[in-house]
Amino acid sequence: MVPTLTTPRLLLRPLTLADADAVQRLFPQWEIVRYLNAIVPWPFPPDGALTHIRDSALPAMDHGEAWHWTLRLRSAPEDLIGRIHLSREEGNNRGFWIVPAHQRQGLITEAVIAVNDYWFDVLGFPVLRAPKAAVNLASRRISEKTGMRLVALEEKDYVSGRFPTEVWEITAEEWRAARKRLQP
Repeated sequence: MVPTLTTPRLLLRPLTLADADAVQRLFPQWEIVRYLNAIVPWPFPPDGALTHIRDSALPAMDHGEAWHWTLRLRSAPEDLIGRIHLSREEGNNRGFWIVPAHQRQGLITEAVIAVNDYWFDVLGFPVLRAPKAAVNLASRRISEKTGMRLVALEEKDYVSGRFPTEVWEITAEEWRAARKRLQP
């Protein structure tokens, strides 16, 4: 069972099938999808959120292979503004998106802190890796701010094309040291 996580400004609620309509309405925006893995269909199909949640995300949660949360402001808990997830997938353990109106406010950093705590302190994994398009500077800043280090360069396909990819990593020990200097 995936628990609800909280930060000073956010509720991270476990993803449910009931979230499909909100995800479908919010997700298919170029600012959100352009640096996501090319497995994301684009243009996004009318049933894309339902299909993904029903056929991929929820079964992975049920099998303990992934942990998916919706992002919601504590001041407006009924409104979904993004998603974050953790995964056992080799070399790709965390991903997220947030609607453009809520970007550049530190909300994803808060969510990353909460899920990193969960990854290391509850699930007990020794290392977390997060690949990202090298041109995705906002995502890179989050990795830097939360104590990750660049460990590899690759090429990968994204919705907007093929890009150099940076693989960022942090160990449990490194996270615990970094965590002491981070808010909250």
